[in-house]
Formats: sequence, structure tokens, C-alpha cells
Amino acid sequence: MKIFNRFFISLLLISFTAFSQKEQKAAFQVIPLGVKGGIDEKNLSAYLIAPANTKDYICLDAGTINAGIEKAIENKIFKVSTSEVLRKYIKGYLISHAHLDHVSGLIINSPADSSKTIYATEKCMEMMENHYFNDETWANFGDKGPGKPLKRYHFQTLNIGEETPITNTKMTVKAFPLSHVNPFESTAFLIKNGNDYALYLGDTGPDAVEKNNKLKELWKAIAPLVQNKQLKGIFIEVSFPNEQSDQFLFGHLTPNYLIKELHVLEEMAGKNSLKNFKIIITHLKPPSNNIIKIKEQLKNQNDLGLKIIYPEQGKKFEL
Repeated sequence: MKIFNRFFISLLLISFTAFSQKEQKAAFQVIPLGVKGGIDEKNLSAYLIAPANTKDYICLDAGTINAGIEKAIENKIFKVSTSEVLRKYIKGYLISHAHLDHVSGLIINSPADSSKTIYATEKCMEMMENHYFNDETWANFGDKGPGKPLKRYHFQTLNIGEETPITNTKMTVKAFPLSHVNPFESTAFLIKNGNDYALYLGDTGPDAVEKNNKLKELWKAIAPLVQNKQLKGIFIEVSFPNEQSDQFLFGHLTPNYLIKELHVLEEMAGKNSLKNFKIIITHLKPPSNNIIKIKEQLKNQNDLGLKIIYPEQGKKFEL
């Protein structure tokens, strides 16, 4: 009987361990191609994300492309040429807004790229067509817009709140509006892979400063995913330290405002729902002493038990 009991307990332990490992299995892999908010043109906002164990990447914003791929190759993340990563691994681009630090890599690399889709909201796509791919500022590599479209890229407009398949991947995306110096709009992208999600926010100011409730509405939409542990992480910007005054935030967040906003999310999702939750900090603006301050302030103000991640260019991590 004792032998049977020991065997039964051992079997339970093995099953529990296997179940725990399954629960902790990564849903997404992320390779940052650029992580800063300026002024280093070789390291501006761009994040490759793909379902775990695949090469089907979508690029979240595209401030830096080529230099980021080269850095990832240096770090042995990719074992193929820069051209092959650009042309074959990147299946498309999700552009949160059309400021140059979020699109310059896409524009500059377009002559060397392969045919794929650019996804953006209507306002963002209009800016891309009218100001960049317009046959004057740059050749029109799209399939519509001014001049002579070269049809390298398919321009696909995202409808707010509507789930859209991402071509050549098994992921989908749902767009939510953000305020980046009201009334200028940025976008948050909710990426779905099976039953798992990741949330990427383009540049955004806090609701209190922007005088609207865009972030509150976003938190309301994702709170159930936090409760059910389906949301694996949030990419969100912190551009300035707390010393930056509201009038000079220019539609960005500070550590103080980020924590305040995440408290709103926790109130909706439940107490301790954000403990050990992954928050990926994007768009830190130089100089280096500002970045040091931001990291120190976030560490001191992290009363939610967040797992704060500072992505590094060309270094892979998982969600």
C-alpha cells in the first residue's frame, strides 16, 4: 500500500510539473529592432513579434529596421542575411502613427523590401500616402495614393475595434485609438495568437493631460484578458522622467503617469491582477541621465508588483 501511495504521489507531482510547464510556455517571441524615442536614428521604435517557435514576424512600428536586424544577427538571433530577414521573416508592418521616428526605417528600406502589407488606421494611412509614399517625398511603394503606385506594399486600413487577420501569420490584430497630443491620434494594437494576447501601444499621453478617456477605454477592453491571464504583456512608452511638466509632455508618459494609469487597469481587472505582469517599457528618450532617472523612478513607484522589462536592441525575449 505504501509503495502504491508513493507511486501515486510521484505521478501527481510529475503531472503537476508538466501542467505548470505547459502553463508557463511562451506564446510570443519578440526581437526589438529599435527601442528609443530619439535621437539615435539607428535605434528607433520597432519590435518584431511572432508566435513562439515561428519566423512569422509582424513589425510593430518601423522607426529602425536595417540596423536592428544587423544587431540581431550580431547577437546570433538570426543566422541568415539582413536581406533575408527583411524580405522573408517580416510579414508586414503595424504602424501606430505616422511620426518619422516610427516610420523612417520602413520608408528608407522599402526599395529592398518584398511585397507585404502595411496595416494602419485610416488617419495614419492617409498621412503615409499623402506625406511619404506620395511620389514626391518618396516613391509610392503602395497600391494606392498619389503618383504612380508601385504596388510593393498593400495598404490595409484597420477599422477601430475590428479583429483583422495578419496575412501570412496565424495572428490577428485589433486596433484601439490613443491620444498623442489631442486631437492627434496614435494607436494601440491588441495582437492575438490562439488564446493568447500581447498589447502594443504607440505614443500616448495620460488621460488627465490629454483630457479624454482613451486609455481608460483601452483598459476596460483588456481587463478581462488580464483577469484570465491571457494577456502576456503590455508594450507601453515612458518618454520622460517625472520632472517633465505637463505642458512639455507632448503626448507622452512619465513613470508617475504610467503607474497611475496601470492602477486604473488594476481596479478593473482585480486586486493584485498585475503582480508579476510583464510591462515592456518603450520609447525612452535620451539623454542617458533621463533614462537612468526613468528607470529609478519606475523602480521606486512600482507598488503593483509589475515585472518591468527594458528591451534591448537585437536581444530576443519571450512573452
